[in-house]
Amino acid sequence: MRAFSNRSSSPPFGVVIPQGWRGDLEPSDGAAAQFEAMVAVAREAEALGFDSVWVYDHLQWDERSTFEAWTSLAAIGRETSRVGLGQLVSCNLYRNPALLAKMAATLDAASGGRCILGLGAGWDEDEYTAYGYEQPFPPVGERLRMLDEAAQVVRALRNGGPSTVNGDRHRINGARNRPAARVPLLIGGQGEHVLLRIVAEHADACNFTDSLDPEFYRGKLAVLRSHCEAIGRDESEILKTASFTIAGDDPGIGETIAAIAAAGIEYFILYFDRPVELDGMRTFAARVMPALRP
Repeated sequence: MRAFSNRSSSPPFGVVIPQGWRGDLEPSDGAAAQFEAMVAVAREAEALGFDSVWVYDHLQWDERSTFEAWTSLAAIGRETSRVGLGQLVSCNLYRNPALLAKMAATLDAASGGRCILGLGAGWDEDEYTAYGYEQPFPPVGERLRMLDEAAQVVRALRNGGPSTVNGDRHRINGARNRPAARVPLLIGGQGEHVLLRIVAEHADACNFTDSLDPEFYRGKLAVLRSHCEAIGRDESEILKTASFTIAGDDPGIGETIAAIAAAGIEYFILYFDRPVELDGMRTFAARVMPALRP
């Protein structure tokens, strides 16, 4: 089963579920209850007809609980049956990309083909330093070069191997990844000169964040199109996604999403205010989704 495309519904919608990174889990409940609250949102999203559930790839938020992305999705995959399972986005600085490809193949098998591998260059220097990764924090140019190499590794291992990639920072030598899994690769970010070139060369999907302005997306997609033209790739092969925070009862959000869709975005990944309460997600599913899915 492959639950990530722009053809399952028009347009498809995903939900970013609470995992604590935004302070969205009640600390007095205890860790087990907090995780159950996260699972409950994922189950409700599936029941309401959303197409996918997503988590952020962050490791800490002050003194509050923050659950790790990939192990959380492995559990949620066994608690759901249909929704895609993705990250916004896996930080390339935190995991060897060959291991990440193995993790994705395992989650894909465990969930019946529902894994989406989100990948990004990383930005949170404080978190990176706190967890003791290699110092100093790489500058943005190096992080982008590492992302480019990581995407090559992930793509090479989707067919099972043996695969060899000789990068400066990421390399594999005859690596095998069985069972093979054609997990979609989503690359997140919006830098126009380098990041969107990496998307054009390697990604099955892209993700832009935190704007409700259709012109923002129209401009980014024009740049992506130019990168695709430069390398001879059909840009329609790349699924265009956007993620942002909304209030589910916002009376104008349907019109806003329709305008962003008209600008070229094909898939929407939404973080609802006060997500554990479920009301915003339920209101959106009842009032907005039917209007946008004629």
